[in-house]
Amino acid sequence: MADIVFRNVTKRYGNTLAVDDASFTVNDNEFFCFFGPPLSGKSTILRLVLGLEVLDQGEILIGGKPVNSVSPAERNVAMVFQNLALFPHMSARDNVRFPLVERKVAEAEIERRLADVAAKLHIGHILHKPPAQLSGGERQRVAIARALVRDPAAYLMDDPISALDARLREETRVELKRIQRELGKTLIYVTHDQEEAMSVADRMAILENGRIRQIGAPAEIYDRPASAYVARMLGSPMMNILPSVRGADGVEAAEGTIRIADVKAPAEAIEIGLRPEDIKVRPWTDNETAEGGPGRPARVFEVEPLGGYTVVTLAAGQARLRALLRGQPDIRPDAMVAISCEPGRVHYFGRDGGAL
Repeated sequence: MADIVFRNVTKRYGNTLAVDDASFTVNDNEFFCFFGPPLSGKSTILRLVLGLEVLDQGEILIGGKPVNSVSPAERNVAMVFQNLALFPHMSARDNVRFPLVERKVAEAEIERRLADVAAKLHIGHILHKPPAQLSGGERQRVAIARALVRDPAAYLMDDPISALDARLREETRVELKRIQRELGKTLIYVTHDQEEAMSVADRMAILENGRIRQIGAPAEIYDRPASAYVARMLGSPMMNILPSVRGADGVEAAEGTIRIADVKAPAEAIEIGLRPEDIKVRPWTDNETAEGGPGRPARVFEVEPLGGYTVVTLAAGQARLRALLRGQPDIRPDAMVAISCEPGRVHYFGRDGGAL
């Protein structure tokens, strides 16, 4: 068992609260992701698990055993640091072998594991080179290989593929997910890339200023965000969040920007959220009026064709909304369009930002 449990863990650096009363469980064999902006506490949580930082309050358990007073070497977790921490005087091969050599693993077993991980990460052809002769992406894959070659209770990875180019990053994250499933090991992964987090995680935690704002499966958090903050964190383009105004025939956003008819909004709702992909956009017609038609008028402000989909920025009243449309529709800047949204796809937020 390699479940990892935080119980009311707090960590401060002087007057800065890096981790604020965090309680969560990472299940055995789970791919768990921490996601949040810089300085939200993601890396500090990893360092607390590894034992490189001493917590101020609370308790950490690995495999059911408290580890507050256990040294990093005795915790049996492997870490891939953001700065990689490769030994410059060793070849890539020796860097990958190092954890096994230190543990006096048999030479035949070392070579078997080395060959296996080199094949999985496509680094066999660079193992003879020192880190100084490797590209940033190659060094990153060597660092990942050095962690994978071990047999720890859990793997910790701090933004491990950020230096790779976009195509190799996509390939590597798929490989990491596959490798984690094959190994059957717990993996905790930190990233600031929301697409990366959603694509690999079994569950994820959204952080803000050291506090965990929501934990759940990526699809669950995306569809049912616990707050406006969480709603803005996931989605590209991000959710449109606008002031809520009650009209005679439904709920309106930003004083008539878009009408959500036939829906009973919570009385305490002060903002509504609309995912860009949920906003319907169609050409404005002469028989459609702002008062009686099914949609509201808006002017196309900007069009961003991105191949399989198009992002359209709309000027509606005093607001700017972004809509995500499939393909490359024939929509041009300054054109008038009608916009609407299904009632069931609307999110409501209260005065404290929490979802209603």
